[in-house]
Amino acid sequence: MTRPGYRGPISTTDIIIEYNDGTKEGIVFIERANPPRGLALPGGFAEEGLTLPQNARKEAWEETGLEVVLENELRPFTYSEPQRDPRGHMISHMYYGRGSGTLQAGDDAKKAMLLSIEEAKQLRGKGILVFDHEKILEDYLRHRGYIA
Repeated sequence: MTRPGYRGPISTTDIIIEYNDGTKEGIVFIERANPPRGLALPGGFAEEGLTLPQNARKEAWEETGLEVVLENELRPFTYSEPQRDPRGHMISHMYYGRGSGTLQAGDDAKKAMLLSIEEAKQLRGKGILVFDHEKILEDYLRHRGYIA
């Protein structure tokens, strides 16, 4: 139920997936097929009937083909800067976890790729990631002790 005339932000979930494909270990990124196009973390709009953690796992599966065990299911990072998404005011609940299965792009991901932690660090400061995913990546790398 909503209040008449009320227009609030939209909830989304983003997910950082650490993954090992047998030859390389790192973080999964997708190339978006829909605007805004570019490199991003997997994620999407929160869907009615799903908890936010369920939504994050669903988005991970749809966009990467990976099953993910969330490590911060009860304590997601939250990003609510009104200008973080050019489509409108979105509040992102960011989860992270370990992926298993075979990495393959699906849904609105044109491509799915695995970048080593060192390769992911090199994305910073280049304006390559869409939305505020560079800040999310930076916060995650710091949280996990990959950078000071």
